Amino acid sequence: MSLPDTAGSLPETARPPVDTAAPARRRQRSFALLGSELALVFRRRRAWAMLGALALVPILIAVAVKLTTDGDDGGPAFLGDITNNGLFVAFTALTVSIPLFLPLTVGVVAGDTVAGEASHGTIRYLLVAPTGRVRFILVKFAGAVAFCLAATLLVVLVGAAIGAVLFPIGPVTLLSGTQVGGASYAGRALLLALYVAMSMLGLVAIGMFASTLTNVPVGAMAATVVLAGASQVLDQLPQLDWLHPYLFSHQWLGFGDLLRDPISFDSFGSNAVLQLGYVDVFGALAYSRFASKDILS
Repeated sequence: MSLPDTAGSLPETARPPVDTAAPARRRQRSFALLGSELALVFRRRRAWAMLGALALVPILIAVAVKLTTDGDDGGPAFLGDITNNGLFVAFTALTVSIPLFLPLTVGVVAGDTVAGEASHGTIRYLLVAPTGRVRFILVKFAGAVAFCLAATLLVVLVGAAIGAVLFPIGPVTLLSGTQVGGASYAGRALLLALYVAMSMLGLVAIGMFASTLTNVPVGAMAATVVLAGASQVLDQLPQLDWLHPYLFSHQWLGFGDLLRDPISFDSFGSNAVLQLGYVDVFGALAYSRFASKDILS
């Protein structure tokens, strides 16, 4: 004897209510968590100290060129053009910051993402909120990326400002030999800042993975910075030329196409693919490690 199907005949009042506001609440919690993370990143004195040190790079370059007359005798890219046009200070400062200063600051921020919360004992409260481990990882990554973008924009803005104060400014001569005005310069400077910030995405993902492996932030920071240096060293060895295209630092200085007329986005696209590959791999490893991490120990 079959039982009658009464599920569809239940009165409306007997059916469980559908929570239509749940997706909105989840989005609201995500934005609140992201805002809290951004405030945490940029409220720390350490972050302000690192940003201040980055801001000193273009200032020191401009002052050094101003006090000397042999700016054409070697040095980083665009250094010899500063005396003719102060706007080149921003380009020179970015070139100088990429190998050491930016990876150092990014490594500190990325290495502190998870390990910092674990060391302070706040990670368990964040996950009980409820936050969820996927959302936690994504928000931490977004906070580190926001710091990368802020750092690169700061170098560009301070470089352009100090260059305009100490040197004459005018149309900028691109690598292709054509000259562009202020509006085009501003657009290309913004593209350069985006390119450099994007170049740090792979390092951020590596730092986050290292941060899930320990409760000691200093260890994750040191490991990330050391890996950044090791990648650049390997990229200079001709015996490993087969490996160079796969190193996350290989295209850090490949923004020359953005300073030509017309602009070519080939290097931008290839660098994006490279960095996203590292984000996918090390982001998955970071989540895999974090998903099984004992947050109560």
